[in-house]
Amino acid sequence: MRLILTCEHAGNGVPKEYRHLFTGARKILDSHRGYDPGALDLFKELRKIAFFDKFHTVSRLLVEPNRSLHHPQLFSEFSRDLTEPEKAKLLEKFYFPYRDSVEEEIRETISGEEEVLHLSVHTFTPVLAGQVRNADIGLLYDPKRAGEKEFCTAFKKAIGDQDPDLQVRFNYPYRGTADGFTTFLRKKFWQNYCGIEIEVNQKFTKRNLMNNPIKNTIFKALSEVLPCSKSSEE
Repeated sequence: MRLILTCEHAGNGVPKEYRHLFTGARKILDSHRGYDPGALDLFKELRKIAFFDKFHTVSRLLVEPNRSLHHPQLFSEFSRDLTEPEKAKLLEKFYFPYRDSVEEEIRETISGEEEVLHLSVHTFTPVLAGQVRNADIGLLYDPKRAGEKEFCTAFKKAIGDQDPDLQVRFNYPYRGTADGFTTFLRKKFWQNYCGIEIEVNQKFTKRNLMNNPIKNTIFKALSEVLPCSKSSEE
């Protein structure tokens, strides 16, 4: 099984030609709405055992790489009033290159009769709309896909073996079947593809860095449950 690692909300960058859209919005860009704090740091730890990795550093508030083309949050309040040609330009520059490269890598890997585990790395804000999120780590998957359920069950156990105090929940704080990149790819690849999102609570993050104990726990647990990794082949 080949690990393909992605991080859709790795950064909150805004290319120069679009900065005028975000005048006075620095605090929002720097918040959980602009990106996933700590996600890139965790991604960099896990990429050691990935066969292929890709991350996206343009802010989701310009265009959202983790949403399908039909989704109402594809463009935020900062970019939704652009003209249709301007939106199309955004998609061509920042959306399709990222998603298409990942999709093509999966297609090539599967065509070589390899199985793919696609782990999409995210973090979530501890409190949303006044509600405290009651989890440390969320594993998002499609319960109807036996391989995804089996993997997440093993991954959760491995995390618990490393640190029994961590609260790991399935399909929380979001449903694994909600619109997202992995959901899109499941429709493309019916066989030999497992698409999992890992969501880590941002309470473990400071200044866009995730604390080392939880990074090490996730790394060791993933290394344990991944049947074949880059490090084991070298």
